[in-house]
Amino acid sequence: MKILLSDKKNVFDKKITGISFSEKISESKFVIKDGLQILEIKIPKKEKINWRQAALIPRSIIATAKKHQIKKIALDWPDIEAMKMGNSQDVAESFGINFEMANYEFVAFKTKPKEGWDFIDEIQIFGYEKNDIKNALKKGQIIGQETNACRELSNMPGGEMTPEILVQKTEKAIKNTRIKMKVLDEKEMKKINMNAVLAVAKGSVEKPKFIILEHFGAKNKAEKPVVLIGKGVTFDSGGLNIKTGNGMADMNMDMSGGAAVVHTLILASKLGIKKNVIGLVPAVESMPSGESLRPGDIIKSMSGQTIEVQDTDAEGRIILADANTYAERYNPSLVVNVATLTGAACVALGERASAIFSKDEKLTDLFKKYGEESGDHVWPLPLWEEYEVEVKGINGDVCNIRNRANSRDGGAILGAIFVYQFAKKFPQWIHIDIAPRMVSVFDEFLSNGAAGAPVRLLIKLLEK
Repeated sequence: MKILLSDKKNVFDKKITGISFSEKISESKFVIKDGLQILEIKIPKKEKINWRQAALIPRSIIATAKKHQIKKIALDWPDIEAMKMGNSQDVAESFGINFEMANYEFVAFKTKPKEGWDFIDEIQIFGYEKNDIKNALKKGQIIGQETNACRELSNMPGGEMTPEILVQKTEKAIKNTRIKMKVLDEKEMKKINMNAVLAVAKGSVEKPKFIILEHFGAKNKAEKPVVLIGKGVTFDSGGLNIKTGNGMADMNMDMSGGAAVVHTLILASKLGIKKNVIGLVPAVESMPSGESLRPGDIIKSMSGQTIEVQDTDAEGRIILADANTYAERYNPSLVVNVATLTGAACVALGERASAIFSKDEKLTDLFKKYGEESGDHVWPLPLWEEYEVEVKGINGDVCNIRNRANSRDGGAILGAIFVYQFAKKFPQWIHIDIAPRMVSVFDEFLSNGAAGAPVRLLIKLLEK
């Protein structure tokens, strides 16, 4: 999608559909006034527009244009400024991001209609006065495009997104960046005792991969990096504790955390982030077979701690355990775990925010702030030390589910407290359970499928 800018004002003509805004209409609509084609976009009362609503305005523009199969649209930037939504550059960046996100749809396996897809080809913006608006829009587009690339990876069917294919897609995606990539195969993982990752993968014919991405953007290459770790379960059947039919729906997206880490690293490179950033993605397929991990098995993890497996469908936390241990070799300043870890997080928070867990209240507050600014909203749940006894193993050091009373109680918290057992050596650590934001919500003007969380939050973190 092209965004063309001009400092001229009010140059709408009959060849292009203009955008106007109204607080009085009941819904956005297409009208013809004085021979001009106009999309009237419903907005809240200007004095009540908050930052969350501001993000929905550009999405609404795109959704309405697509609904009416309009390919080119034009708007006056002064109309945007008049809404007083915030700093002009921040607004411009948000518009760039959300124009792109709303224009995305997963069509990789659909037959193209004769009339073509209902994508917007061009947006003309008139009346901008400063280059910083142009630059912010362009930056926003880049962020939006990489968020969509993350969504594209996550939306791929499980048969089209194995660990090996994820490696290939990542290799292709990082071309023309300065990111260094290394991949550990099964043999190399065995050498370093990455037994937790190997245990989850052994039920599948698809071999596991451990993807390592390195962006050294700081002047001092020895500066302690931020390490982002993304769960990369390319399909999650549940293993021998197999999911129900409904429970298995969308489990091709159980690698959404890994996809987010890959495209955050790419953004860090494209935007020239002056920090050292490492991305780690343990990529496995979790399947039932005669060789699968069994309930009751004990795994000796890379850390030396043993993991008592009481539920093979709590597999994401098991692979994160080894990934956290691997991250120790980088001596990181901060480690962020990103995973579609628990359905319990969805029960706790619904579909509007990811759950975050950390022992560091300042870090938690920072993530809440950046979540609000970026649109990848998050909300904290407790990580009290009292919970640790609930994942203490009976036959091993740590149990992968609640090992006291009802294993379903506090599921999101117990998943996080398990992962924390392998993160205690880090000076700062936070876990983001993105299961609530794995797919888009019906009223946020995004296509069905992956939502791309938390790419926008992570890049905001790295920028700040």
